[in-house]
Amino acid sequence: MNSKEIGSTIKKRRQELKVNQLTLSELAGVGINTLVAIERGTGNPKLETLLSVLDTLGLQLNITLKD
Repeated sequence: MNSKEIGSTIKKRRQELKVNQLTLSELAGVGINTLVAIERGTGNPKLETLLSVLDTLGLQLNITLKD
């Protein structure tokens, strides 16, 4: 999974929950510009920041070996 796919997944989940970007950024404790960049797949967030956004959305990060 690349950064664009991660961002797309985050955006889709946020929209499913009917939460706007500003609200999510506040709930996750991250800047709005950071969240926008993550959703676009152009950001380079700290792992802690990404995990906070994922946790707020009820998502988790799983690490597996490549095929």
